[in-house]
Amino acid sequence: MILINLLPHREAARRQRRESFYLMLGAALAAGLVLAGGLYLWGVGQAARQEARNLLLRDEISRLEKQIKDIASLQSDIAALRARQQAVENLQADRNIPVHLLNELTRLLPEGIYLTGLKQDGQTVLLTGVAQSNERVSELLRNLSHDSGWLSRPELGEIVASTITLAPREQRRIANFTMRVTVSRAGDARLPAGAASGPAGASPAPGAAASSRASGPAAVASNRP
Repeated sequence: MILINLLPHREAARRQRRESFYLMLGAALAAGLVLAGGLYLWGVGQAARQEARNLLLRDEISRLEKQIKDIASLQSDIAALRARQQAVENLQADRNIPVHLLNELTRLLPEGIYLTGLKQDGQTVLLTGVAQSNERVSELLRNLSHDSGWLSRPELGEIVASTITLAPREQRRIANFTMRVTVSRAGDARLPAGAASGPAGASPAPGAAASSRASGPAAVASNRP
């Protein structure tokens, strides 16, 4: 006996496949929505945590900026204190400079040179004087360059030849000169080889004197015989 299926099985199979497709599509859509929601919530959480970290960093930066300002203020105060301390030390070191200056000049001035002016500006001393000849001035330059621990770097400013009248019929040629020399502070001074400096505070030799702005007769003279 032959059995014939008269039911529309092809339509039923297509309907079943369609329903399976729609079911899978709905499941995929639901899974996509769940995944998108999870990603959104994760992103929101990450943004909140990053904002909290940014807030913490801003607070730390503000605190560090305040500390930097305090440190800069302290550094300026320290620099001012050091400047005042250096000024006091320089004043203490410069107290005996005139004594050493006069002592060195009376020791190093060669015979035939007389100083008529002495002016100090900081560590630079301007000497004006009269010499019997240019050779005397050269000798003074050599003495100041090599034989002094307190005076250094002598520079000849100018030298002008002139004549003076000693008697009604006697004239002599002289050389008027200006010279700059650097005087050292106590911490920078050194004794030259083979030379002995006088004790600190010692007075110049008899007959030797100095004037800071003398324009008259000789102010400092050599004490050599």
